[in-house]
Amino acid sequence: MKPKKSWREKLAESKDLPKTLLIPAPRQVDELMRRVPRGRVTTINEIRAELARCSGVDTACPLTTGIFAWIAAHAADESAAAGERTTTPYWRTLKSGGELNPKYPGGIARQTRLLRGEGHRVERDGKAFRVVEHERALFAFPVRRSSAVRRSRVASDAGRTNARLGRGARGRA
Repeated sequence: MKPKKSWREKLAESKDLPKTLLIPAPRQVDELMRRVPRGRVTTINEIRAELARCSGVDTACPLTTGIFAWIAAHAADESAAAGERTTTPYWRTLKSGGELNPKYPGGIARQTRLLRGEGHRVERDGKAFRVVEHERALFAFPVRRSSAVRRSRVASDAGRTNARLGRGARGRA
C-alpha cells in the first residue's frame, strides 16, 4: 500500500500549474459549432482545444464551454422556431467520447434523429447514447482565428506595443 501524502506534500505539488485558461464568450463557442459541416461531428473537448489554440493559451474552461454550447443549442432552436433557415447545427457537437447531450433541445431522441439523418450510427452504451466510431467523423478545424479571438488578440497586441513605446492605454505619448 502506498503511503499517504501529508497535506504539506500535497500543497507543494505543482500539478503542472499554473496554466493560462481561456473563458470563452458564448459567441466564440457558437461560431465553432457553426463550422462543423453536415456528416461530421465535433466534441466539446475539440472545441476547447481550438479555442485555446486560437487564443494562444493552454486550455479553455470546460465548464463555460459546455454551458455556452448548451446556450447555443437552445438559441438555435429558438431561431428555427422563429422561421430562420440557417441555425447552429448543435446536434453535431457531442460530449467527450462521442456521447449525445440529453440537455440539447428535443433531448436524445431529436439529436439521434438528426445525426442518423446525416449518416451516423447512434447506439445506447449503458445509460448514455453515443455516435458509433465518432472519431472517424471528427471535424478538424482549419487553422484560422475566429473574429472575436482576432479582435481580442489585436487589442492585446496594441496594448503591448503601446506599453513598449511608453504610451498610455489609448496610444498617446
